[in-house]
Amino acid sequence: MGIFKQMKQDIAVIFDQDPAARSYIEVILTYSGLHAVWSHRIAHLFYRKKFFFIARVISQISRFFTGVEIHPGAKIGERFFIDHGMGVVIGETCEIGNNVTIYQGVTLGGTGKEKGKRHPTIGDNALIATGAKVLGSIIIGENSKIGAGSVVLEDVPDHSTVVGIPGHVVVQNGQRIKGELDHHKLPDPIDERLAELTDQLIQVKREMEKIKGVKQDDD
Repeated sequence: MGIFKQMKQDIAVIFDQDPAARSYIEVILTYSGLHAVWSHRIAHLFYRKKFFFIARVISQISRFFTGVEIHPGAKIGERFFIDHGMGVVIGETCEIGNNVTIYQGVTLGGTGKEKGKRHPTIGDNALIATGAKVLGSIIIGENSKIGAGSVVLEDVPDHSTVVGIPGHVVVQNGQRIKGELDHHKLPDPIDERLAELTDQLIQVKREMEKIKGVKQDDD
C-alpha cells in the first residue's frame, strides 16, 4: 500500500475511534499521535532503504515535537491509532498489526536481555491502555486488550484481556478466568513497609519494657 493511502487511513481511524474529532483540519493540525505516525511512516521508508541516519533524525525530530518515540525500524500496520500519545515508546524490532490502538504512556520495549528480536509483536485489533508496559519478544494476540498500568512479560492469547503487575489473563474468549486478579487486593509496598516498621517498633518497645523490668527488680 502506498504511503499516501496509509496516511488517509490514519486520518479515517481517528474519526472512527475519537468522538472529539470534529474536522479534518483539526485532526491534521492538532493530533500529535497522527503526526508521530506520519513521521514514522516516512522515517521507516528511509530505514528500509538503509538511510539509517536520516531515519533517526526524522524520528528524533518527531519525538521532540510530539512526545512520542517510535524507532524507525518498527513495523506498523494500517489504521494505527495513538490516542493522547505523550510518553509512548515503541522499540526497533516491534511489529504492530492492523487496527491497533494505544494510549498515552505505553511502552512497547525490551527487557535488556534479548538480542535480535527484542520487542513485542502486537496482533490485529489489539488495544493497549494508558501506561501499560509490554516488554520483550512476546506476542500479544489478536483482539486482545491490555489494561491500564499493566506490565506484560509473557505471550497473551488471542481474544484475551490482561491486567495487573505482572500481567494476568482475566478474560479469554469472553469468559472470565478463575483466580482473576482483584485490583482492590493488590499489594501496596508502602503499606507493607509501614506494617514492618510498626512490628519492629512494637518489638523494640517490648524489649525496652523487659530491660526496664529487670532494672526495677535489681533496685
